[in-house]
Amino acid sequence: MKVFNGIAELEEAVGSDIGYSEWHEITQAQVNAFADATGDHQWIHIDQERAVAGPFGTTIAHGFLTLSLVPMLSEQIFRIDGLSMVVNYGCDRVRFPAPAPVGSRVRAGIGLVSLKQSSLGYLMTSRVTIEIENAQKPACVADSLAVVVP
Repeated sequence: MKVFNGIAELEEAVGSDIGYSEWHEITQAQVNAFADATGDHQWIHIDQERAVAGPFGTTIAHGFLTLSLVPMLSEQIFRIDGLSMVVNYGCDRVRFPAPAPVGSRVRAGIGLVSLKQSSLGYLMTSRVTIEIENAQKPACVADSLAVVVP
């Protein structure tokens, strides 16, 4: 895990790759729980028998489930010490280039895109890429925005 000691060290890292999380297995139980939480019960996510004959050969994670893994995976990659708080501000440019099959393993890679002073503190933009193990395309690419308050 990369540890930044305050804003000055974070500013020095702008434009660089920060690192990778551990691998996380997408389970059918996780997909089913997400379907229940969101009301998205499309068969490609929850009907294992039907999905075998579908376009992906198995059930797949919801794109938004993959996106929702960003906080969990990000906290394995870096932290910033010496701050009052860090608050999620949203995402820009979210894309889902490839489906994440149930049973696959995913991990996040993060690059620090920018750190700009704002009225609230600093607006940090990180490019998060959720990779699928042994796949050519990632499951998700998003620019994650956070307000960082010294």
